[in-house]
Amino acid sequence: MNRHVVITGIGVVSPVGIGIEEYWRGLTCGRSGVGPISRYDASGLSVQIAAEVHGFALSDYMDVPGTFVANDGRSVPLDLRTQYALAAVDMSVRDAGIDGGGVWTDAHLYFGAGEGDNDLALLSRMVTPASTRDGCDVASLLAHADATQFSLRDQLIEPTAPASLIARRYGIGGEVTTCLTACAASAQAIGEAMRRIQEGECELALAGGAHAMTSALDVLGFAMLSALSCRNDAPTRASRPFDRNRDGFVLGEGAGVVVLEEAGRARRRGARIYGELVGYGTANDAYRVTDMHPDARGAVGAIASALDDAEIDPDEIGYINAHGTSTIENDRAETIALHRALGDAARGIPVSSTKSMTGHAVAAAGALELIAVLLALREQVMPPTINLETPDPDCDLDYVPNRARAHEFTTALSNSFGFGGQNVALVVRA
Repeated sequence: MNRHVVITGIGVVSPVGIGIEEYWRGLTCGRSGVGPISRYDASGLSVQIAAEVHGFALSDYMDVPGTFVANDGRSVPLDLRTQYALAAVDMSVRDAGIDGGGVWTDAHLYFGAGEGDNDLALLSRMVTPASTRDGCDVASLLAHADATQFSLRDQLIEPTAPASLIARRYGIGGEVTTCLTACAASAQAIGEAMRRIQEGECELALAGGAHAMTSALDVLGFAMLSALSCRNDAPTRASRPFDRNRDGFVLGEGAGVVVLEEAGRARRRGARIYGELVGYGTANDAYRVTDMHPDARGAVGAIASALDDAEIDPDEIGYINAHGTSTIENDRAETIALHRALGDAARGIPVSSTKSMTGHAVAAAGALELIAVLLALREQVMPPTINLETPDPDCDLDYVPNRARAHEFTTALSNSFGFGGQNVALVVRA
């Protein structure tokens, strides 16, 4: 028989607030975290806006510098993604009231991540030696990349670096896994942690994700896909899920981490419990790398699987935190998915997209959104979908427009749909 899994600690770094209370205040006030890009000159780019984290210093949250010191004494700065990850983990551990002393030796860690923020420089070093050769294609560039040019810094921007450094800091001796399912990565990480605890492989786990895809290369790449909003003159109004006049998503950044425990363990130590994870579903579109299936078959499968896993009916869901990216394709496909997976119950369930405020934090998005759901359960208030001024007739559900809403509910659904057709749904209850 599966064991019950509860969440006892939360850590969050986001464009609308750092720490639980500031994050929640930002969401319920409808605060947009989107603004002009501040870390580099973006004037030559077609997209000049992003949802950046401001006022962050790693030393404010933990007693380590923002550098990594190797055994041979070399010291290199940690990329923002990893700094956000370390800070969010430390917050979650403190919030859970769990100290060191070997507590984490048998714990597991599941973390959603992607590449670090120095990838443009790394790519340049890889391809320059071969790029001067006539008729050079991508395969030739990679085949002739000079391995000696990969420095310690390059290793620290690998997708696995945050999980490795977290494990090192806390002495996590159990399974340490990095999930690389793009926008669904941190939601998958949380689902996998839940499953391992249910099955008795561990009693304590850390799970979540971090990403900082606001670099020039990231913005340029997504802009070339015509995926980003170009509202450079009105950044706070740029992310507008389900609105008829939406023109793309806004890249964001941050980290979200939760502490998961077997319920009996949490009760024995008198832990505060934010909620119980009861359902996890995942399915692939098996369609295109960048587009959801027009019939949303993977999303439907993930939601249906999560409900089956939780052993609940659709009408028991009281709130849905949507993937809600603010692209034409995603918002319409997600609406289709909710109708098909939930049937007649869909029209009676409030839905909101917190990406309207945080932007799209990619590998961190699912964790940030599940945390929003947990806080909504705690406060019995649903965060809004801001900038929803002219509803898209193809998006015909209750999207909690523009203002937070008090609402009594006990069970919620959180959706995360990623590039590559990855779809994850999580069900949590009070």
